[in-house]
Amino acid sequence: MIDDPPLLTIRRRFARPDPALVEALRGIQTSFAVDAMDGSGALHHRIKPVDPAGLVPTGFLGVAVTCDCGPADNLAVFAALDIAEPGDVLACATGGHEGTAVVGDMIAGMARNKGSVAVVTDGLVRDLVGLRQIGLPVFAAGLTPNSPTRQGPGTAGLPVVIGGMRVDAGDVLLGDLDGVVAIPRERLAAVVDRLAAIRQKEAAMEAAVRDGLTMTDVARRILDSDRVRLVD
Repeated sequence: MIDDPPLLTIRRRFARPDPALVEALRGIQTSFAVDAMDGSGALHHRIKPVDPAGLVPTGFLGVAVTCDCGPADNLAVFAALDIAEPGDVLACATGGHEGTAVVGDMIAGMARNKGSVAVVTDGLVRDLVGLRQIGLPVFAAGLTPNSPTRQGPGTAGLPVVIGGMRVDAGDVLLGDLDGVVAIPRERLAAVVDRLAAIRQKEAAMEAAVRDGLTMTDVARRILDSDRVRLVD
């Protein structure tokens, strides 16, 4: 027989990224961040802005404060709220539980009052009308009116898995209409360094498409090479 686990395990002090590096990501698309990480980094595609009418804001950039709630419980969210600072994102892991919501408008309102810039979860949320009034970006796998308990156990400030991606407190989360990207804190400087070149290439390609481009040079060379077999 083992002892009952603590209701909450909390890491209050964790390494935070250089604010200047975070700010360098302001206004970039999630796809640019993914390109800067060699094509990966996005949370599962189901984690999207919760409001199909677009009345809840969508874009955000901030530092992750993580919590692992487990299924049908949100006690750990309050622990994350307690250690959150202005500019943080509440990153709430539920193991993909879809029986109850993990966050509603009251928690979103408290997060806004703490200065948080978004809520991200792999679970469900509720109170869409209230969320619209709160005005805080909320990204989730869906909506349900079902409510959770607050019994634990749970963690806050420790690594979690959300939408198939490992997210640690102090990592950077970036969201837009395409979804959410997690940038590990230790990779942040390298991502920022690559952004200028990515922006330049993207701008050049956009200009070429506007001017009538129908095929990239790389794809054209492959299509015209002996690596392609024609069967007609």
